[in-house]
Amino acid sequence: MGSGAILWALANPKLDEREVLQVMLDVDEDLVADRPGLLIIADKGFASKEFENDLVMRGPELLRPSFKREKKRKGEGLLKSVRQLIESVNDTLKGQLDLEQHGGRTFEGIAVRVAQRILAMAAAIWRNHKTGAPSTRSLVAFDH
Repeated sequence: MGSGAILWALANPKLDEREVLQVMLDVDEDLVADRPGLLIIADKGFASKEFENDLVMRGPELLRPSFKREKKRKGEGLLKSVRQLIESVNDTLKGQLDLEQHGGRTFEGIAVRVAQRILAMAAAIWRNHKTGAPSTRSLVAFDH
């Protein structure tokens, strides 16, 4: 496997996102073992002493915003630009790729349609980056 890795999952929105991540890490234990210094970027919903202790035992570091009652967390200043990038990609997935109008009727159908859109977006970003396009998330070149 290369140096970069991405995990993604479709989960029932009623599930605790920390538990979903823990299961994802359980499924591919080598992902963490093979990547010392792995950084997980998350939102405030991932705050939990138990969860953070679990991550420490596994090895990755968690970067998330601090709550007002907490002291500022290491690396927190980097989150604003990363979060803006994530929101921009999410907006593109929802807008240009109709992520929310996937048309899937079963869990498997939804998973396939969401995966297609995410892979299409990744391919477009890669292609636009390699060709020096002014906007890496633009899908205009692919709009037929």
